[in-house]
Order: sequence, then structure tokens, then C-alpha cells
Amino acid sequence: MLYWAFAFFVIALIAALFGFGGIASAAAGIAQVIFWIFLVVFVVSLIVAFTQRRRL
Repeated sequence: MLYWAFAFFVIALIAALFGFGGIASAAAGIAQVIFWIFLVVFVVSLIVAFTQRRRL
């Protein structure tokens, strides 16, 4: 998921470089949403991993 966020960020940079403001804005927004989803899933998985370890 972090790979996709980075890919959309690169697409946004390339689109901004060529002057496609709308596409750059949309790609940057998608990259930001995917990054936050990744961050939430990562934190939840860390919490689950630590609670599973204590039970064993």
C-alpha cells in the first residue's frame, strides 16, 4: 500500500512538472488518502501483534 502511495506521488510530481494541475492535484490527493490508510492499518497491526504476543 505504501508502494501505491509513492507511485501516485510520483505521478503527481510528473503531472505538475508538465503543467497538468488537475491531474497532479487528484494524484496527490489519492496518494495522501492511501498513505493515511496505510498508516492506520500499520498501527492496528502493531497493536494486534503486541496483544497476541502477550497472550502466548
